[in-house]
Amino acid sequence: MTDQIEPINSTLLPPSTWLKATPLPWVIAGPCSAETERQVLDTARLVAKSEHVVAYRAGVWKPRTRPDSFEGVGEEGLRWLSQVKAETGLATTTEVANARHVELCLQNGVDILWIGARTTINSFAVQEIAEALKGVDIPVMVKNPVNAHLAPWIGAIERIYDAGTRKIAAIHRGFSVYLESGFRNRPQWQIPIELQRRLPNLPMICDPSHISGKRELVEPVAQMALDIGISGLMIETHLDPSRAWSDAEQQVTPAELMEMLARLHARGKSIGDKDLQKQISQLRGCIEQVDDRILQDLSERMRWVEQIGRIKRENDIPVLQIDRWENLLEDHLRKCRQLGLDESFVKSIFELIHLQAVKQQVSKPSENGED
Repeated sequence: MTDQIEPINSTLLPPSTWLKATPLPWVIAGPCSAETERQVLDTARLVAKSEHVVAYRAGVWKPRTRPDSFEGVGEEGLRWLSQVKAETGLATTTEVANARHVELCLQNGVDILWIGARTTINSFAVQEIAEALKGVDIPVMVKNPVNAHLAPWIGAIERIYDAGTRKIAAIHRGFSVYLESGFRNRPQWQIPIELQRRLPNLPMICDPSHISGKRELVEPVAQMALDIGISGLMIETHLDPSRAWSDAEQQVTPAELMEMLARLHARGKSIGDKDLQKQISQLRGCIEQVDDRILQDLSERMRWVEQIGRIKRENDIPVLQIDRWENLLEDHLRKCRQLGLDESFVKSIFELIHLQAVKQQVSKPSENGED
C-alpha cells in the first residue's frame, strides 16, 4: 500500500491554497444541521467574528440511523449557505453522500465538500461521488470510517484522488464502539497518526464534537488534537444547542466557541534551535534504549511462555487459566498505580501481551507459548 499512495504524498495541495490564512488553529464552525434560514445566518454572523474560523459548516442532508429522525432540509439549505458566503465571506462546506448531492452543491456554489463516516465505508458511494467530481476543482474532506480500520479511509482518499482532486483533507471524528467509553466515538489517536505517517502531506482536521459527544469534552479533545500536531478543527456550533434538531449534546454556542479558541494552544513551531535539537535528540536516544530493553524483555517473556505452553500440552492442561490471569493483571495494575502510570494504558498493553501468549499456546507445537 505504501507504493500505491506515494504519488498522493507528492501532489496534494495544502489548505493554504484553498483556505484563507489564519492564526492556528484554523477552524470550520457551524451547526450540525441547517435548520432554518435565520438559524444558519445568525450563527454564521457570530462565528465569522473569530479570526480562527475559515469556513462555515452545516449539514443539509443528514444520514441517520433511524428513518423517523430529522434527515436535513435538503437543497433549500444550500441557498442559505450561499447567503452566508455572500454576507460573511466565509467558505462554505456541507456533507455529500451521492452524486446528486455533489451536483447540487456545485450548482449552488458550495466551496468545500465532505464525505461522512457512514459514506466513507461504502466504496460504491465514494466511487459515485468521485465520478461526479471528475474535472471539478473543489476541495474534498474525507471523514474516517465508522469502524476503526485504516484501509477504508485510505481507499476513500485514493478514489477521490484518482478522480483528479488534489485538494484533499482527512477528518478524524473518532470510531464507533459498542461498549461505553466516555466518548461518543473513541479517538484511537494511533489511527490518524498512522494515516499521517503514511500520507505526511495530507492535511488532517479533528472533529472533537463527534469524538466527545458532550460539549464539556470538546475543548480537551481539541487540545489533544493540537498537541499531537493537528492544526485544523471542525467544531459544531449552534445558537441554542439545547434546542438543536440533531446532536444537541455536543454543540457549543458561538460565545463558548470564542472562549474555547482563546484558551486553546496550537503548537505550530518546528524545531529550529540547535540546542533544543540536541536536547531532544539526546532524550530520543534514551527512549530508543528503553525501547530496545522492552523488546528484549518481551522476547524473553515469550520464551518462558513457550516452555509453559509445552508443559500444559504434555499434561492436558487447558491453555486459558482465568484466575491466574486476573490475579496477574490486578498485580500489574497495583504496581502501575504505585509508579504513577495510567491504568487503562497498562491494562491495554498487558491484555495484548496475554492475547499473544494464548495464541502461542494454542498454535502448533513449533510456534507455541504463554503463562
